[in-house]
Formats: sequence, C-alpha cells, structure tokens
Amino acid sequence: MDMSGQTTPSDLLGAYRSVRATTEVLASPLSAEDQTVQTMPDVSPTKWHRAHTTWFFETFVLGPHDPRYRLFDEAYSYLFNSYYEAVGTRHPRPERGLLSRPGIEEIGRYRAYVDDVMEELLGHGLEPDLSDLVALGLHHEQQHQELLLMDIKHVLSRNPLHPVYRAGTAPLGGVPPKAGWIEHDGGLVEIGHRGRGFGFDNEFPRHAVHLTPFALADRPVTCGEWLSFMDDGGYRRPEFWLFDGWATANAQQWEAPLYWSRDPDDPDRWLVFTLSGLRPLDPDEPVCHVSYYEADAYAQWAGLRLPTESEWETLASAHGDGDNFLSAPSQQGPPHPIPAVSTNAMFGDVWEWTASAYSPYPAFRPAPGAVGEYNGKFMVGQQVLRGGCCATPAGHVRPTYRNFFHPGSRWAFGGLRLARDG
Repeated sequence: MDMSGQTTPSDLLGAYRSVRATTEVLASPLSAEDQTVQTMPDVSPTKWHRAHTTWFFETFVLGPHDPRYRLFDEAYSYLFNSYYEAVGTRHPRPERGLLSRPGIEEIGRYRAYVDDVMEELLGHGLEPDLSDLVALGLHHEQQHQELLLMDIKHVLSRNPLHPVYRAGTAPLGGVPPKAGWIEHDGGLVEIGHRGRGFGFDNEFPRHAVHLTPFALADRPVTCGEWLSFMDDGGYRRPEFWLFDGWATANAQQWEAPLYWSRDPDDPDRWLVFTLSGLRPLDPDEPVCHVSYYEADAYAQWAGLRLPTESEWETLASAHGDGDNFLSAPSQQGPPHPIPAVSTNAMFGDVWEWTASAYSPYPAFRPAPGAVGEYNGKFMVGQQVLRGGCCATPAGHVRPTYRNFFHPGSRWAFGGLRLARDG
C-alpha cells in the first residue's frame, strides 16, 4: 500500500488498518511452533516480528504522545526492543527463538490492545510531526512483513519435510530474451529523495553525482545463466572472488545459491525450496538468494560488473516498471519468470545488489532521539541493494529506496543486474 500521500486522518487510519491486517494475514498460515523457531541469529521468529512492530507504535507514538496510555506489559519493553539503545536494554537477538512465552495468542492480544488505542488516537487527527512518525511506523512494519517471509522461508527450509507456507505456483513466462542494455551518457545527475512523500532518513539529502558513461542490463541475471557460471566452475575458481568472499564461500561450502539442492533421483537436476514448497528449478526466472560476494563473482566471470547505486537510481527513475511485489498476501510466491519481451523493468522480482557500500550521503544527519538510530548506525560494512522483490509490499519502494545487507547474506531475496562501462 502506497502511504506517501496519506494526508487526512481517514487516509492514515485506513493505511494503519491495512498494514496491521496484512501482518496478521501473513502470519495466519503458521502454527505456534512455526512462529517460535529461530534457525540462525539473523532470523527472527514470526511472533517476534508481530510483537516488535507493535512495540514500535507503543514506544514511539503512544507512550510519548498519549498521557492516558498504559503499557500492555512492562516486560515487553525489554523483550521486543530490537536495537534502540536510547530506550533501554533488550533481549539478545540470537536468543529470540528461546522465548516460548509469550505465546502467539498473547501476542495477538498485545496487537489488539495497541491497535484499539492507536485507532482512537488516529481518529482525532494528528499534528504533522506525529503523522510522520506514524507513517514511519507503518513503513517499518512493511519492512518487517518482508522480513517475516524471508525468515519463515529459512525456518521451513531447515525442515526435512519441506513444508509449504502457502500453496501456489509461479506464473509461466516465455523463454527470457537475450539481455540487452540500457545506455546512459553519464554526466552530472542528482540522486536521493526530493522531499515529496515518505522517505527514510538514509534517502536524504538529494545531492549531485557525476557519472561516466555506462549501461545496465535490461533484466536481472536468470537461474539458467547462473547454472552456466556453476558449470564453468564459478564456485571453485578464486580468480573471480573477493578475498573475503572466497573465504566465506569455502567456510560455508557454497556450491549454489541458497535453497538450491540436487535432485536425489537425478544429480544433474536442481531443485529449489520456495514458500510454496520444493519444486524443480526454473531456468527462466531471476536467480535469487545469492550474496553480494556471489553476485560480484558472477559479474567478474561474465567480464562485467555490478552497477553503483547512483547508476541504478538514475536509470530506475526513467524505467520504473515492474509489478512482481507482495500485492496481496495470498499471491506471494517465488520471483516471476522473465517475460518473453523485455520491459526494461527495474523493480520487483528480486532485490539487486549494487557495488556501493552502504554509507551516508553527503551532509546526512540522523534524526534526533531514539528514532535517529533507525538507519544511520548501520552505515558501515554493508552493501546497498535496490528495487524491491516479490516479498516487498506493493507501493513500499521507490527509485531512491536504499536497502542494505552484509555482503555474505543470502537469506534475503537478493539477485543481480549486470553493468558495463559506456
């Protein structure tokens, strides 16, 4: 849901109800046991996502701005704080899966309690600054909707029964066209948020960047193309890999993207685990669940490179197509196959790794107070991804949106688009 234009109390209230309901729909196929498991430190249990997004509204909106508000449970301030040092201590992230209590019904009551008070607050209209804070909370919850799907996919993938999150099939697409190029002459351009509509603090301020001539591929790399990289020994040839990437790939014994496995009945055939269960690999869909290290190695193997985020944003502003988002919870599925005719789309399907380190824009300043910890404190040691994916809520991304993960992360819906010098 696009919340950039929520200007009236009814608009904001409607957006609040829609976002909060979507989280519950996404969690609804999952048992209490499903919602409690944590398979690695980066994965959070589903019930934790449901509680943390509620804690955000309780902590930053209701507590400071509604003098009548009383906490649902004081212990939740400790259990469901993620990383906001300014508001107190928190339960260790790697131990979230050890919390058998509160259970999912209690988390549901917590959400309902906060929602009742929030709806009353929103029904009376808010000052602009408070409306902006609520909008931040809604976009924050949309981020956690995607994280919820990323995390439960990892959880279910570790079960040898290959359980299905939600039944469904990927739409059929034709044989992908040979990748073409979108050319740009370079020169002085501006990137960053213009200030109209919602934007996270890391999208500001808008600033000038000089680009040399370049071109981006008009579609992401496909699974079939990735198979060619694998068949040519891509995971065994250090000349393509960054030093840290080669060490990570060997330490973790990578031989294919995350969620790929060989068919036990036919070792030459690959299977892929999806939220709809295990299925044969489709060579025509974008490759997904690769790390930055893998994406960069593939680009080196192809004799090309990854785009910078400035290059990506410049072309995305002119080629902003793409519709494979989380438009409705019942439609969430694996990335769509590339269409038979190139559309130059740069949004949806998979997040695209860029060559840009996640760092502050010139003259960036974090917001005052605890909310200022939202993005700025993570601006080191990570890489920027752009464009959204099949698990990103529709209307949530824009050309200036900057996602970021550590370069070895693979459980995000990350893929790649190639670039070349002009």
